[in-house]
Amino acid sequence: MAAGDPGMDDSRYRASTLGELAAALDAKLEPGSAATQPVLGLAGPDAPFAGALLFAENEAALAAGHEAGYEAGAAAILTTPELHARDLVRDDARDLAHDHARDPGRLPVLLVPGPKLAFARAGKHLQRPAPPAGVHPSASLAPGLQLPADVSVGPYAVVDERVQAGPGVWIDAGAVIGAGCVLGAGCHIYPRAVLYPGVELGARAVVHAGAVLGSDGCGYVRDPATGAYTQFPQQGRLVIEDDVEIGANTTVDRGALGETRIGRGTKIDNLVHIGHNVAVGADVVIAAQTGVSGSSRIGDGAVVAGQVGIADHVEIGAGAVLGAQCGVPSHKRIDGPGQLFWGTPARPIGQYLKELATLARLARAKRRA
Repeated sequence: MAAGDPGMDDSRYRASTLGELAAALDAKLEPGSAATQPVLGLAGPDAPFAGALLFAENEAALAAGHEAGYEAGAAAILTTPELHARDLVRDDARDLAHDHARDPGRLPVLLVPGPKLAFARAGKHLQRPAPPAGVHPSASLAPGLQLPADVSVGPYAVVDERVQAGPGVWIDAGAVIGAGCVLGAGCHIYPRAVLYPGVELGARAVVHAGAVLGSDGCGYVRDPATGAYTQFPQQGRLVIEDDVEIGANTTVDRGALGETRIGRGTKIDNLVHIGHNVAVGADVVIAAQTGVSGSSRIGDGAVVAGQVGIADHVEIGAGAVLGAQCGVPSHKRIDGPGQLFWGTPARPIGQYLKELATLARLARAKRRA
């Protein structure tokens, strides 16, 4: 393998075999393929390497994957039974052997209904394990703090008093875990993330580098006589449920008097801000540079694209999709499972395009006048 090739020495992945991977993904391994074939990482068909797993969702990607992957010594390719069958028929038409063994120039095949989803799950299966359990000598733990034996605490991390950690928690270098935080089993806190006191993380939550959880919300009361602002109490909770992932440099405020809650399985991108008292449902996706103001609600399964602005006390219904740079004014409600909303103020994409076309016609008419 050439120097710099992103494969065999990639510390993100652990080695596995095709047989193990097939069992983990509930995939069917093409007969004649070696179940002991090592799998060393993941790659796209345009940049395969020795031992890599590829995936293909269409005929072009499958052909490219077989060609480039075989030359690079890739381990296998994930695809659907239908695509694989059509590929074998084309080979037969070209008088190539197709006895279900590994033909010259072809990769072993793992058959699954959804190759992209299986590829993502393969990434989880191959993910490197946490470093050896223990506390680095430079880490700072509150006196008398008891952590499970299999917890890993990295260099210069700080873990304050009354922190409760489940088994398999991984706290990376320089992270700060405030007093009374609760870390569910298998959480991973990346370097320099900060959890303010009392933050609760569910099982398998992932908090990426530089994220700040549980900071004070932007709540102030103005004195009409002097114009001075006094902070409204920011003493509520922040609860992050199971399997949530929070991106790098994202900030999530604690509740003012109540709680801020991020629902199970939600994925939040880098550079997102979630204000105080916000409730985000389960399996929501929020893309980068989005801001959600205080006391807003986002329903289960909603999708919020990049740079969306959501004002205070907004209700986003379950399954709604907000396109990039949408703006939702205060106290508005967005409804429509699977419906795409666009523009500011956000409205259904069909309405938005009609209004845009009307404006264009008016502009042309004015130029002709």
